[in-house]
Amino acid sequence: MSAETPTFDCVKIEREGPVTFVVLNRPEKRNAMSPQLHLDMCDALDWAQMDEQTRVVVVTGAGGNFCAGQDLKLYFRGTEDDPKARVRARAAAHEWRWNKLSMFPKPTIAMVHGYCFGGGFTPVIACDFAIAADDATFGLSEVNWGIIPGGLVAWAVTQVMNYRDAIYYSVTGEQFSGAEAAAMKFVNKSYPLANLRAETLKLANSLAEKSPAAVRYTKEALRSVRNMSKDQALDYLNCKSDALKHVDPEKGREKAMKQFLDEKSFKPGLGNFSRS
Repeated sequence: MSAETPTFDCVKIEREGPVTFVVLNRPEKRNAMSPQLHLDMCDALDWAQMDEQTRVVVVTGAGGNFCAGQDLKLYFRGTEDDPKARVRARAAAHEWRWNKLSMFPKPTIAMVHGYCFGGGFTPVIACDFAIAADDATFGLSEVNWGIIPGGLVAWAVTQVMNYRDAIYYSVTGEQFSGAEAAAMKFVNKSYPLANLRAETLKLANSLAEKSPAAVRYTKEALRSVRNMSKDQALDYLNCKSDALKHVDPEKGREKAMKQFLDEKSFKPGLGNFSRS
C-alpha cells in the first residue's frame, strides 16, 4: 500500500494497480454493519473518488463474507438512548449504500462471497456491476423477524429483480445462491469461489482501460433514462452526448474517429482505441 492509503476502524483499503478494493472489515461479525462502519464507508468512498490512482472501486467483505446486514446490537440497541447517534448512523447508512455508490463517478463492482443478507443487498444493487461466488448465500430474512426489508432494500430489489422473484424471496425469506442470483440476473455473473477475485479483477482492469469520461457518462445515462419516456430519453441522451464531447479531457471521440477513419488502427468491437 502507498503511504497515502488511509486507515479506518471498520473498513480496509487494498490496491491492485488502478483497482481499489474497499473492504467491509468486521469479519468476526460477518461484516454486519455498525454505525462506525457506515461512517467509515462514507469516508472511504470519498477518498477513493478523489484518489487519482483509483480507476475502479470493488466493494467486498473481509473474512469470507460480504455482509450479514445491520448489526442489530450496535445499530439499533446501541443508539436507543442517543437520538443524535441514531440519526447520524441512519444518514451514513443511506449515504454510502445508495447515494454515494449509485452516483459514484468511477465504475463500481460488488464482489460477493459468503453471506449477503438484508441491508447488504443495497450496496450490491447500487454498484454498477455485481459478481458473486457460485456458493454465495443471499437472503432477505426480515420477514422471519416480523418486519419488512428496511431502509431502501424493499425498493432496491425491485430495481434489479424480476417482480416475481422480488416478491418470492422477500415474502418467503428463502435463501438463494450466487449461481441462482446470476441466473435471475440479480448479479451479472457468478464463478467458483477460487476464481472470484481473478474474474472480478479481469472485469475491473478492462473497465480501467476505457475512457473514464465515456464510462462515467454511459453509466449515468443508463441510470437516468430508465424511468423516462422515449422523447425525454432522446432529448436527455442527445444533451449527454454533446456534454461528453466538451468535458472529456482525452477527447476520446476525436481520437477514435481518427484512428478508425484515417489511421485504420482501430476497429470497434475488437478493443479500445489507443488513448496515448
